[in-house]
Amino acid sequence: MSATKIEWTDKTWNPVTGCTKISMGCTNCYAEVMARRLKAMGVEKYKHGFDLTLHEDTLNEPLKWMKPHKIFVCSMSDLFHESIPNDFICKVMTVIEKTPLHRYQLLTKRAERMSEYFSSYFVPNNVWLGVTVECKSSKKRIDYLRNINAPLKFLSCEPLLEDLGKLDLSNIDWVIVGGESGKKARPMKSEWALSIMNQSKEQHSAFFFKQWGTWGSDGIKRSKRANGKLLDGRIIQNYPQVLR
Repeated sequence: MSATKIEWTDKTWNPVTGCTKISMGCTNCYAEVMARRLKAMGVEKYKHGFDLTLHEDTLNEPLKWMKPHKIFVCSMSDLFHESIPNDFICKVMTVIEKTPLHRYQLLTKRAERMSEYFSSYFVPNNVWLGVTVECKSSKKRIDYLRNINAPLKFLSCEPLLEDLGKLDLSNIDWVIVGGESGKKARPMKSEWALSIMNQSKEQHSAFFFKQWGTWGSDGIKRSKRANGKLLDGRIIQNYPQVLR
């Protein structure tokens, strides 16, 4: 388990690393950049760089963690990648079931595969399921998500690359929005983020604005720290209501 600077979680757990690009949000993948950097540093876990790699030796790590955490699963991959066998996903779910003190956040761009998997297996009570919705063409992922019987469902609109237009947030508990970071980052406009914020409020979904990223609300490129995380003049980082 690793500490993380991702604002909406506490820790990350990566029983899988590496991935392949499938949509606009993948173009400047932060995980790919990080994996290649770690490989160059000689970190054993990343000796294959960003090639998809299953790490059986890390599966039981959460069994050792005594304090409760929000844990982002596969921040360096996608658990529902088409090349990951169902039996390995089942092993991940077994560990999740054995550690009910934690809340596990599973985020995917492969909503159809996730929906297919959970048509045969139940979602553990301590799992939050999410899909990335970075552009209009990815909005179809929301329908796959909303139809899964999960305790909590969320969207990650990061990096937000265009105005998403009207959103149906029925059965969606939480919406995260953020701009892109990095040298090749694409800008996010404030009206896109505000539209999602307003729709979340109207449809009773908790809204969390993560950051502006490399481009500020004024359209100027600078460090993400300098651009900050104010939206409409304030920090808006709400979490969904949960039973525990």
